[in-house]
Amino acid sequence: MQQQMSVVTLGIDDVARSRRFYVEGFGWTPVFETDEIIFYQMNGFVLGTWLRSPMAEDSARSAAGSSGFALAHNVENEAGVAPLMDQLVAAGGELLREAKAPPHGGLNGYVGDPDGHAWEIAFNHAWPISPEGYVTFKA
Repeated sequence: MQQQMSVVTLGIDDVARSRRFYVEGFGWTPVFETDEIIFYQMNGFVLGTWLRSPMAEDSARSAAGSSGFALAHNVENEAGVAPLMDQLVAAGGELLREAKAPPHGGLNGYVGDPDGHAWEIAFNHAWPISPEGYVTFKA
């Protein structure tokens, strides 16, 4: 398996305030945004900023118990999501949420590492993975 991290998602309290910081402060350009989440294409991965409550709900954790971020490992197809999640649980991880299809398509689930950090295991058709393991946001 490739050693790659596809996405880092930070829990935020206010989308507009966060957008101003990244867009006006750093000068970054969003590649996707809704009223809950914004994605920025980085150099080889994607940075997400997502409202804490829906992020906690998506990872099946309470907002109070969430560390406010999730790491993601994307796989090449939907068939790769569940076996990787099973492998991580067998290696000492905790199943946080079974894989399901989100509204935008694809498939994702969550596994906590032994220290409680949430890992999203996902397939997203709009995020192809290069042979080197780089993920790119394709709108």
